[in-house]
This record gives sequence, structure tokens and C-alpha cells, in this order.
Amino acid sequence: MQHNLKLIDGFDQNQFFNIDPMTLNEAEQGSVIRMALDILKMRHWPGEALTSPAQTVEYLQCLLAGEKNEKLGVIFLDNRNQIIGTEILFTGTVDGCSVYPRNVVARSLEVNASAMCLFHNHPSGVVEPSQADRHITERLRKALALVDIRVLDHMIVGSSASYSFAEHGLI
Repeated sequence: MQHNLKLIDGFDQNQFFNIDPMTLNEAEQGSVIRMALDILKMRHWPGEALTSPAQTVEYLQCLLAGEKNEKLGVIFLDNRNQIIGTEILFTGTVDGCSVYPRNVVARSLEVNASAMCLFHNHPSGVVEPSQADRHITERLRKALALVDIRVLDHMIVGSSASYSFAEHGLI
């Protein structure tokens, strides 16, 4: 007699469901991490639409994991919110990063972006925006608006949390 048992959430088709990360050796863990990063990169590949804030946060957390200094980057988007590319534009210190709006505008025009999502990390893990974060976001938004480029969000990423300016009504 054949049983047609369907497990919840497609676990019946997930070959990794029963793997315990604690049973993997260091080389196997490295392979899994590289595979996860490759999957996240594929979801944020040029030409893909930016559709899931949760996946974007996962991608950014992996991209910035372990960084000791603040980095500010941009996900450049076309007029259909498809990804043109992702770039780290500025690197700072453990608690700050100098950002130059003219450089962001120039690079945005070079890649022919119509919109963007800004992001930066807080190495401390505390993702609450500082007054400086709010100020530079507004300066960038105004500078980019002059050349018809929309800032859709600014995400602050920590190792286990994130903050979205758009979700909090700040953009």
C-alpha cells in the first residue's frame, strides 16, 4: 500500500531539512555558507526585480557580515525596480562613514539608475539610526531628486537585526 504523505511547507522535497549544522565539519560548513551566499546573490543579480525586503536584508547581512568598519552602499535600480548592480561606495571607521552626495549622484548617473536603495552597516549591531544617518539620508534624497532618481529605502544592517527607513516612514 502506497502512502501519499504530504509534509507541510514542502519539507518532503527539501534534501537539507534533516541536516543538523552541528554535525557538519568546518569544510562542509564553509561549502554551505558559500552556497547560501551564491543563492542570495542570484536573487539580487542584475535584471532581477527587487521584490522582497526580507530577502534583501538577508543578502545585505551576508554581504556585510563580519565587517569591522561602517560601509555605505547602494542597490541601483532601473525604472522597473530591476537591479542594475550593488556597490559599496564608502568605507569609514568603526562608528562612522563619510558620505559624499556628489559621488553617489555621479555613480548613479553613470549606471543610468532610476531608483536606489541605500544601505549601511552598524558594526555595533545596534540598528537604530543616528541623527547623522537621518541627515545624510535626507541630503542624498534631495540631491538625487534633482536628477530624477528616487531613493526607495535606506536600510541599516546589523548582524541579527535591520532597520528600514521606508518601513518607519522616514522616506
